[in-house]
Amino acid sequence: MANNSFIKKSWVLWTLTIIFTLFIAYLQRTTGPTYPVSGKVNVGKEVIKYKLIRTDEITGTTIDSEIPISAPENISGTYIYKRYKSNDVWTEKQLKRDGDNLVISIPRQPMAGKVEYQVVLTDGEQIIKLPAEPVIMRFKGVVPKLTVLLPHVLMMILAMIFSTRTGLEAIVKGEKTYKLAVWTLIFLGIGGMILGPIMQKYAFDAYWTGWPFGHDLTDNKTIISFIFWIAAVIMLYKDRTKRIIAIVAAVVLIGIYSIPHSALGSELDYTKIEGEKTEIPAEEG
Repeated sequence: MANNSFIKKSWVLWTLTIIFTLFIAYLQRTTGPTYPVSGKVNVGKEVIKYKLIRTDEITGTTIDSEIPISAPENISGTYIYKRYKSNDVWTEKQLKRDGDNLVISIPRQPMAGKVEYQVVLTDGEQIIKLPAEPVIMRFKGVVPKLTVLLPHVLMMILAMIFSTRTGLEAIVKGEKTYKLAVWTLIFLGIGGMILGPIMQKYAFDAYWTGWPFGHDLTDNKTIISFIFWIAAVIMLYKDRTKRIIAIVAAVVLIGIYSIPHSALGSELDYTKIEGEKTEIPAEEG
């Protein structure tokens, strides 16, 4: 009984919730397709550390995305790139020397456009590719940080915190399950269903690219979790003892948050765009 009483204490449940949420948030962030590819390789006697970005913002002054790799003077190399999902052939260029760095320059693409690239380094004798497979980088528009990005991130973190806390409250048959479920729905609604589409519009010029308009996994997983929490709040409002729905909704949100962020995100298919353009003159002729 003493152990059960301790587990039911609010501060214990909140502590477990925050630790778990921070772990899931870190896991989601660092395993996503926009997280930089980093590591180190041995080129001859030199150890080269690299960090290759997989996302970049389109600013008013942006011409190319420049990616530096710190390397001594005896190291040189080339890089290849082409637009992702296109009929392009690989373009090869020499890495530019800028002080202690070798610099990759990737041509800017429109919102949701992607470029895949790969680097080759050499000391004159040994040749090393990094990484083993080409890196895919996506371009996005600038999202206002203070008014959109930070509030979105805050609301989504709070949604995850309150979702997990609600699930734990339901497991220990606490009296605050309904109240916590309502707060979860509010945070998820503001962060995912209001600020999420606004952020998507700034970044990729579309409010919604999930079902039924597309396959954007971020949009799809948001609407799925939102539906589950709507159902949880409605059922708990009618009967406070039906706590199982809160546990189910919390587990669904945990599962969804475990999916890397931006997986199956918005992207341009250049083969379709260029196909449409090439067909127009033929029809006119």
